[in-house]
Amino acid sequence: MTNQDSPEPPQQNFKLKKLLFGTARNLKDPGILHKLALIPFFAWIGLGADGLSSSSYGPEEAYRTLGSHTYLTFMLIAATLFTVSVISYSYSKLIEQFPGGGGGYVVATKLLGSSIGVVSGSALFVDYILTITVSIAGGGDALFSLLPINYHVYKLPVEFIVIGLLIMMNLRGVKESVLFLMPIFITFVLTHLLLIGTSVYVNLSNIPIVVNNAANEFQYGLQTLGFTGLLLIFFRAYSLGGGTYTGIEAVSNGVGILKEPRVKTAKKTMLYMAVSLALTAGGLLVCYLITNIKPAEGQTMNAVLSKNVFTIFNSDVFNTGYIISSITVISEAVLLLVAAQTGFIDGPRVLSNMAADGWFPKRFAFLSDRLTIKNGIFAIGLASVAMLLYTSGHIGMLVVMYSINVFLTFSLSQLGMMRFWKQNNRKKGAKKNFIMHTVTFTLCFLILVVMAFEKFTEGAWVTVMVTVAIISLCFAIRNHYFTIKKKLKELDVMLDDLPEFQGDYESVKFDTSKPTAVILVESYSGLGMHIFLNIIKNFRKSFHNVLFVSVGTVDSDLFKNHDHLNEVTNNTTTALEKYKDLSYRLGFPANYVYDISTDVVETAAGLCMKISKKYPHSIFFLGELIFEKAKWYHRILHNQTSYAIFRKIRYSGFPMVLIPAKILG
Repeated sequence: MTNQDSPEPPQQNFKLKKLLFGTARNLKDPGILHKLALIPFFAWIGLGADGLSSSSYGPEEAYRTLGSHTYLTFMLIAATLFTVSVISYSYSKLIEQFPGGGGGYVVATKLLGSSIGVVSGSALFVDYILTITVSIAGGGDALFSLLPINYHVYKLPVEFIVIGLLIMMNLRGVKESVLFLMPIFITFVLTHLLLIGTSVYVNLSNIPIVVNNAANEFQYGLQTLGFTGLLLIFFRAYSLGGGTYTGIEAVSNGVGILKEPRVKTAKKTMLYMAVSLALTAGGLLVCYLITNIKPAEGQTMNAVLSKNVFTIFNSDVFNTGYIISSITVISEAVLLLVAAQTGFIDGPRVLSNMAADGWFPKRFAFLSDRLTIKNGIFAIGLASVAMLLYTSGHIGMLVVMYSINVFLTFSLSQLGMMRFWKQNNRKKGAKKNFIMHTVTFTLCFLILVVMAFEKFTEGAWVTVMVTVAIISLCFAIRNHYFTIKKKLKELDVMLDDLPEFQGDYESVKFDTSKPTAVILVESYSGLGMHIFLNIIKNFRKSFHNVLFVSVGTVDSDLFKNHDHLNEVTNNTTTALEKYKDLSYRLGFPANYVYDISTDVVETAAGLCMKISKKYPHSIFFLGELIFEKAKWYHRILHNQTSYAIFRKIRYSGFPMVLIPAKILG
């Protein structure tokens, strides 16, 4: 087998795995990214559903907080439309400057420094866990609104099952999950347009009276409470209804999965989401006011609204209104499940970005053979189950926890963009953009402060503690990786003292029939050299040939950089050429074999199987990091790839040796 060989990835023999998660993607397909990318409409469903679904609980919370001061609803509507518009527009501008995606984490890291970046990234990670949890809990509340109160004991178990199904769907791939959820999303949009339109139509003659009453009550409120008192009541309701604006940042985090041109697609998706959210959230607030509905035990306000409004469709023969109402509530419940999809799309990408920078274990940057960030999907799914269990699915507490982290990342992103435009004040539109981001930052920061103060004992403290714990963990992980990297660099010193090859390649012939040392290497480094020199030292007379084997790992950078596959291939072959040249310098004829894959263990094992047939007199060598003081977390933070390959093929019968590389301390 030569360096030109390009073996296919090993065949999967697990039929159940194929049935559940689909067959492996072909990395060698030049159009693979095009096939996986989302057009604006599908991106609106996959990423915009989070923002749109917040209309199921955000406006309700704001309206409830007004209490008897519902005459302030018109101010709330205007503030909602303004806030959705300004946050959406600011994120469109952010996407222009960061077309590679990454959202709040990348923005904060590049513009405010890595220490602030990890705060934003950790908050985003918790945010997406809570995106899933809030969406599932909200969907459960809406769905069980249709059932008698005694059935509500089954709500949590059903929600756990739904999270499990979403994990499985996302392991198959983003596009497949979005296509599956598309009919649900469209049903929600149509039924809620019908709900808002019917509410306005039925109460058309009543609207002037409502407006007049609101004006009179506002004047009375001014006389009794004063302007400052009314402003405080309004701003409290506006802030505690901040859940309405959650999810708007999702598009900026998921730019990597969008169709080219990505910036144009992202901005169009952002427009779809902003318009749909503004119309739905603002429209529902109008409906609450003109119908004068009141909350009911065990039911969401939207469920009560739809039951009241759609009674006009009932007849003596068919209970059509009840059917339409049920479809509306069910679509709302299921759209919240679609919104959970945003957490599964963007959450693992935040993890992968942070893992690539050393804040999380490296395994969170790896892709599955379906090109999904499988470890991130599992992690965020299981974390959302834990959060759901802790809160017992209490939507009020979850929305508070969720909103705290959302507005923390919003604030940091806007602060970063303010700094960007201040530093680039000579660019076209710099002053206008600086003012716009300043306004957005002010709104987001004030909402964050009010919500944290008002709801600290009702869940805000939990999300603060969890986020702080994750930030601390990130610093500990990065410090560990930095220490290990520093120790491994000590091995690189040996690269400077290697002899020059005095002859030519033709003078030493590679002979496949003679004993061959097969060395699995990752890159051209002191660690790989440590393995090679140990073989020369201990087995010099035992081998005639050396065959270097490597698997170039394709990770989540594939979605940010279209040349990632070529870069991985070039880096892999360059490293192997260096090993080959070194082997000849030391008097051993050498060759190499490589493949490019998302799964190092499976692919390396497959290569070893094929090599053992072509080189009958071969022994396989792998390096393994050995820690002087082994800790339980070493296995989590380091892949133990060599040992995994060793376990994978040890029953095949051909000899394999692990060469230890000792890490002191």
